[in-house]
Amino acid sequence: MRSVREAPSGTYEGAARRRPARETAARTYARALPIVPVRARGLTVEGADGRRYLDCLSGAGTLALGHNHPVVLEAIREVLDSGVPLQAPDVATPVKDAFVDELLRTLPPVFAGHARVRFCGPCETDAMDTAVALVRAATGRTGIVPCGDDRPVCGDQLDAFGTDATPAGMLLAPVSDEGLLPVSDDRMRQVRRLTAARSVALIADERGTGVGRTGAYWAVDHAGVVPEVMVLSRAIGGSLPLSVVVHHEDLQPGDLGVPAGAFCGNQLAMAAGTATLAHVRENRLAEHAATLGAGLLGRLRELTGVHPCVGEVRGRGLMIGIEFVHAEEDPLDDGGDHPCRRPAPGLAAAVQRECLRRGLIVGVGGRPANVVRLLPPLTTTEEQAAAVFDRLADAVCAVARDHSGQAPPCPHPR
Repeated sequence: MRSVREAPSGTYEGAARRRPARETAARTYARALPIVPVRARGLTVEGADGRRYLDCLSGAGTLALGHNHPVVLEAIREVLDSGVPLQAPDVATPVKDAFVDELLRTLPPVFAGHARVRFCGPCETDAMDTAVALVRAATGRTGIVPCGDDRPVCGDQLDAFGTDATPAGMLLAPVSDEGLLPVSDDRMRQVRRLTAARSVALIADERGTGVGRTGAYWAVDHAGVVPEVMVLSRAIGGSLPLSVVVHHEDLQPGDLGVPAGAFCGNQLAMAAGTATLAHVRENRLAEHAATLGAGLLGRLRELTGVHPCVGEVRGRGLMIGIEFVHAEEDPLDDGGDHPCRRPAPGLAAAVQRECLRRGLIVGVGGRPANVVRLLPPLTTTEEQAAAVFDRLADAVCAVARDHSGQAPPCPHPR
């Protein structure tokens, strides 16, 4: 068996050629990002073709510290060299104990003092399934109400429940995962008041927003909201699969009817997660993400005044979305302050391709797939952020020019 280090460059190129015949066409990233990565460090990824890219996908947000951060690699090596079991499902280990200690240290004290941690399967869907089962078992009710800015009637939905139909929980996503629409602090506090008044468990979905991504360690911290349940995944494993549910001690049912899973005790993921959580906390990387993200958002919003195809630029911290729309107004527009702009998924995909040509990796999301997503590591420097902006702005200029047939002003360097 040949190791990765021993494989000749042709092997990597062959992997790209063989992929379409071996793997399903439903692999969105594989289709949109035809790269064979062979080395990576921080924000930078090197492909088999020798080209280097700035990676603003960060493993779909799993890499809070970027690729192969030294503290993460050191933590993994320490576990590998120690001889401890790499899988120890649902039993006490020093590695697991250290992870729980660090996790509780990051939570608001009023929550941490009454918190319980439940490990589940490594997939983020495992954590959500566990959280839903938890509140249902604890309350004896079944309804779950989702809430977010892309569901503006969430408060009305909860208020409409009669006494006999009070839901078990309300699911709050502080930033919608696909379109990157942030929930305002006022909305989060409103939802907290509503759920508290009805004795409904508030479930905060922090799978994509946690560990400093939005400029606070946890996104609910922005509003000072303390939920009954937090669903955690992605960055908490320090690049390795790990998901947990943190809940108030009062929600203590027995058997949830949801199996913990064979891989709920991955010691490497817990060690990498502990190193990541501590590094973000000790180096105040959430605050860095807030400052860097605000500057990047401000510069990106300037594009809306230059290119009519750029719709809303939104986000929080280093979780940024750029919406692309058709430049012309919808004929059904009612003439209000916010004209209807039809989503333009083709433009978002074109910007992603142009970014790749310029050595920048970005994602595409949103329900109509018209939002370019930026999730750079929390370790990104100001110089790197400037390079990301320049490459992205240049890509947008190229796409806007092709879309309009004109040459709009493009004051950004090529």
